[in-house]
Amino acid sequence: MGRYEGSFVVFEGGDESGKTTHARWIAEQRGAVFTFEPGGTAENEEYRKALMHSEVSHRTEALLFAADRAEHVHKVIRPALEGGRDVVCDRYIGSSLAYQSYGRGFELADIWKFSKFATEGLLPDLVLLLHIPYEAYAARRQQSLKGITRFDREAEDFHRRVLEGYLDLASRDREKWVIIDGTQTPENVRLEVCEVLTKRLGWEL
Repeated sequence: MGRYEGSFVVFEGGDESGKTTHARWIAEQRGAVFTFEPGGTAENEEYRKALMHSEVSHRTEALLFAADRAEHVHKVIRPALEGGRDVVCDRYIGSSLAYQSYGRGFELADIWKFSKFATEGLLPDLVLLLHIPYEAYAARRQQSLKGITRFDREAEDFHRRVLEGYLDLASRDREKWVIIDGTQTPENVRLEVCEVLTKRLGWEL
């Protein structure tokens, strides 16, 4: 797909959607490089700490995500694709658009411009959006053992805007985005993910 022998697949969605679990499993089955944002490199761990736990301004947040992505693409994603490896990434540009534009209220064109500059225009071949409604997120968050981030502490309206933003992004680019119902059982989600990857990219899973 695209300019590289390897394919670039991104899993997107709100927190507690199951995207990380499924992205990691797919990467293992495919023998692909699994990576994530923010903090997908050892050097970027400080970016992740700042973004997940420090009280930075919304504008700083948007710029830090772009900076983290620039290093991530430069050190992990592009070298893997150039080497013929498939890459499965947990979050990418879609997350910035959903959280910083729809969620925070920044202009979509501005966030897109930052992301395009940071990635030198590197776009995924396929985006799998694992969608769950806010009510499912809230219920799963209460049962989760993961640590609370500053995004978890955001108001309900913020999370609803993010989730609606993801759906809008998917509706704008049906060629690359596929929406998967994340409220299904994990087994059914995995089956649907595999079917999409086989149909769209020819992956045997």
